Amino acid sequence: MDIANEKCVVVIDGELPAGIAVNTGVILGMTMGKHMPGAIGTDVMDSGGNEHMGIITFPVPVLKGSRKVLKELREKVNQPEFSELIAADFSDLAQSCMIYDEFAEKMSKTPGEQLNYLGVALCGPKKLVNKLTGSLPLLR
Repeated sequence: MDIANEKCVVVIDGELPAGIAVNTGVILGMTMGKHMPGAIGTDVMDSGGNEHMGIITFPVPVLKGSRKVLKELREKVNQPEFSELIAADFSDLAQSCMIYDEFAEKMSKTPGEQLNYLGVALCGPKKLVNKLTGSLPLLR
């Protein structure tokens, strides 16, 4: 990834309890990692000879948004203007499922406009990511 021209962000519902917010961020990060395997650096060694797995090679700001903002983000990334972005989402429907097959079945029967998003992750051209998220504050 060219960090001079590209950017990744995670936007999480600022009203979520800490545990669900962290879970949302972890799920979105793992999902994006599947689609961006080159973003992870090589494994490293500490001075004692212990190996540590590589981590992401660039910063990923975690931003705060409302449920309304998250829904708007998810709708906008479906527009042709934002087709260059890689987008992942995590919804209340997904969070309520205990196994993936249950999620897939429920999702296939649910219209997109009925989903409530807990978080959205975006990666792609910095200009597009900033256009969608540039005014959002950091999640603290």
